[in-house]
Amino acid sequence: MAVAHKDRIDRLNLLRQLIPRSPSGQGCPDPRQLLGRLAEHYEASRSDAARVRAIQRDLDELVKDGCIEVVNPGGKPQRYRRAADLDGTDPRLWAYAQSLMRSLIRDAVPEKRLERIWASLREEGDDFGLGDDKLCILSDTQRLLPADFKEEVLLAALEALAQSRTLQATYRDGAGKLSRPELHPQALLQRGPRLYLFALKNDEPAPLRMYALHRFTSAKVGEGPGRRAEGFSLEDAVRKGQADFAGDGEVQLELRVRGYVADLLRDCRLSADQTIEDEPDDSPFSARVRATVPETGQLLRWLLGCGANVEVLAPAKWREVVVSQLEKMGAIYGPAAPG
Repeated sequence: MAVAHKDRIDRLNLLRQLIPRSPSGQGCPDPRQLLGRLAEHYEASRSDAARVRAIQRDLDELVKDGCIEVVNPGGKPQRYRRAADLDGTDPRLWAYAQSLMRSLIRDAVPEKRLERIWASLREEGDDFGLGDDKLCILSDTQRLLPADFKEEVLLAALEALAQSRTLQATYRDGAGKLSRPELHPQALLQRGPRLYLFALKNDEPAPLRMYALHRFTSAKVGEGPGRRAEGFSLEDAVRKGQADFAGDGEVQLELRVRGYVADLLRDCRLSADQTIEDEPDDSPFSARVRATVPETGQLLRWLLGCGANVEVLAPAKWREVVVSQLEKMGAIYGPAAPG
């Protein structure tokens, strides 16, 4: 780097370290923001305009050397991110990246939990060239915006859990009734777009209750130790919570499918024991699928979402439920208008 003075070399190194890689361009700083964090390295005796010009010269030097780049060329103010130079990556960093990726793949692939890979790589990947510009995850379900909750409530809940303390809460239930319980937190669960706190209430040994975080109006960590619920297991609670329709068992599902659903189930099985075979030529469907799946509301929503591309053959109870739901939908929308 063509810089004569050691102080400036040190200052340029600090400046480069403060600038994130951020392939998406989010959170990239401008000169004044950087000056605010490195104020002591620019002469306080100089005017504000002179200090901005000084840091701008340093930024121009880093751009010229290929260490950083402008996110918004021509914009005012310009914002900067660290350049992603794979050839210049520290070999130790790249060795760490390879180790991380191998570990993620080894842990996630056997269980078909690919979301673990993407979440970790999106979190740590910026430092070795894998960020939002190279990784994208599209959900095949409609994502709802998370329910609003107060940051201080979540912070207090996490602190109470970490320290095994009580939680002094003000809570408004679904009917609008306000209460101020002393809670004994057991675990946090995110279910879809909502966060829930498993907790015992006041001096009750049971039942274990679920409190929606968005219904807390306030919460703070209490002085006393929290009580543990006897026999509580978060894994068991999650399994029970997933069984939100027709029980907590499994169902031997038999379907006729066509269109994109047939293609999808050939690539992505409903279960490890799924079988799929072609339907006869005169059938309105292209394939017949059999699979053992958990009996949940999520399964019902998936079947309804497939529309006319799936027909439930068995079990009879599930066929009746799907037919009943479709009849209710038909009553809402009425008969289709003639083409």
